[in-house]
Amino acid sequence: MHRAAHTALCDWPQFVRPAMIRRSLRCTGSLQTSSRAYSVIPPPRDREEEEMMHRMLRVDHAGEYGANRIYAGQMAVLGRSRTGPLIQQMWDQEKKHLAKFNEILAENRVRPTALLPLWNLAGFALGASTALLGKEGAMACTVAVEESISEHYNSQIRALMESDPERYTELLQMIKEFRDDEMDHHDTGLEHDAESLPGYWLLKNAIQLGCKAAIYVSQRV
Repeated sequence: MHRAAHTALCDWPQFVRPAMIRRSLRCTGSLQTSSRAYSVIPPPRDREEEEMMHRMLRVDHAGEYGANRIYAGQMAVLGRSRTGPLIQQMWDQEKKHLAKFNEILAENRVRPTALLPLWNLAGFALGASTALLGKEGAMACTVAVEESISEHYNSQIRALMESDPERYTELLQMIKEFRDDEMDHHDTGLEHDAESLPGYWLLKNAIQLGCKAAIYVSQRV
């Protein structure tokens, strides 16, 4: 029995990887902030703040929903290719983002955009059509979309920091984490030959123009 205990202690570093330690630290951080009466969004002080938060959450939810549908379209075309696991890995992160926003919308009684059925079809069509151009097409789409989402998150971070960073601590932490994930996806697209697609800049600009329009409309409808 003593020998078994000694063996287990000696083997401990083999099982405790840096990633496991990071996950444990994240869990600890979540527990430290869970003593508040709310998870991420503080109760609104007035009608103006409530409307601002609802617009922000509505458009963020729509963006994550659209990103999920884009990756679903890419996987429908390239899921069995060598690029499939890479796309799936990014999609899995987007699923976590969307699940969190679903939770926040329900908790704060925020109405999602009425255009979700449109983003459902448009997102899937965009993902599938660019994936039909091959791996480079899918990665070009990823770069364009994730860059747009990252810039949008950065604008929200600046607005919250200028408003009251202490009041929005949990929200800022979440948005920064999601922004970093989106930038990782953006960089992954560049690393996997997005810019080698013929007409890359034309496609990227067209997609980003569509993203800006979707952000504008989703905040209001």
